[in-house]
Amino acid sequence: TLSYPILPGSSTTCTTLSYLVLPVCILCNILLLFPDLKIHFLLEKHVTKEATWATGLWASGLMVCTSAGVIYSGLAFLAAAICCYVSATGLVQGPKCLYNTSSGLTWGVPLKFSGYLHNQTLWSGVCLEPRSVVQWNVVLFSVMGATSALEAVLCAVNILNSLLASVGSSSTLYCSLSL
Repeated sequence: TLSYPILPGSSTTCTTLSYLVLPVCILCNILLLFPDLKIHFLLEKHVTKEATWATGLWASGLMVCTSAGVIYSGLAFLAAAICCYVSATGLVQGPKCLYNTSSGLTWGVPLKFSGYLHNQTLWSGVCLEPRSVVQWNVVLFSVMGATSALEAVLCAVNILNSLLASVGSSSTLYCSLSL
């Protein structure tokens, strides 16, 4: 385990560590927009609203890049927390997909409030198209939620350290990176 002191103006800060997970959120959000790696689902509006909000791009992506100062770290913390919340919502709601109803095939969110996360038999039996969209959403929203939560924690530690430094405290918070 390597521990890095977080000192004002130091190049080794929690902000720097948050930059390491930044591309993960961006990549996950981009992939969520293209189930089966096909653009037509996005163009035909068959992608969940949580993916189209693109919080992995603007919140846990671009906003975290601005986290150099206390105010910016506060905004980055808020943005990362929003991305985490939207990811959790997308995970709980389930994917938008083509499925069978009593009136025929329809596009919608059939697994909403079904507890599908605890019942994996629903994963392959409900959504007909895009293929494997349930697994796609579960993995990508989970990774994006976890990495944005980590970014929020790192930004919060950066804020606390900056506040401690501004009041003249000799205390230093640490970010640990396990290898």
